[in-house]
Amino acid sequence: MPTFVQLLEFIGTFAFAISGIRLASAKQFDWFGAYVVGLATAIGGGTLRDLLLDVTPFWMTNPIYLICSALALFWVILFGKNLIHLHNTFFIFDSIGLALFTVVGVGKTITLGYPFWVAIIMGSITGAAGGVIRDIFINEIPLIFRKEIYAVACVIGGIVYWCCTLLNLDLVLVQCISGSSVFLIRILAVKFQICLPRLKGE
Repeated sequence: MPTFVQLLEFIGTFAFAISGIRLASAKQFDWFGAYVVGLATAIGGGTLRDLLLDVTPFWMTNPIYLICSALALFWVILFGKNLIHLHNTFFIFDSIGLALFTVVGVGKTITLGYPFWVAIIMGSITGAAGGVIRDIFINEIPLIFRKEIYAVACVIGGIVYWCCTLLNLDLVLVQCISGSSVFLIRILAVKFQICLPRLKGE
């Protein structure tokens, strides 16, 4: 039976893959190209995290992540017309993936014995790096570099994870609270147009 963390990874993979495939379909990529974009979105952040942590990338030990991305492709093919025309679809799936992968990244780093400040960074990389790769593939300015609150939500989620751990809360509860904080921050930031100050050149 998969563990709770593995379930988070599966759901996050599916959600992130849909966000990537949905944007690829809007750019009229073919099926293979859309799958590559979705897969890169889903595994890109986790792969970079694992390489930095000097462990085997997670998708190389279990094909389920490749399968999840393929299922996401078929989902978009079947319901593509509805997904493409719903502006909020990309945002919702991307926010779900961001939240779940941040939690997974923080938890895995702590399990490997690294300090919390490293875990927060790795959680942010796990959540946000896949989206950067996706945006590069579809020739867009990465969302992380625009005015929207994105990677900052991952950092705050990691801090929430740390604070909940200090309170000795149950691990599953810690993961749920941390993931929810990332998701809510993204929702509220976009809804109320909360953004970081822009750096102005001369």
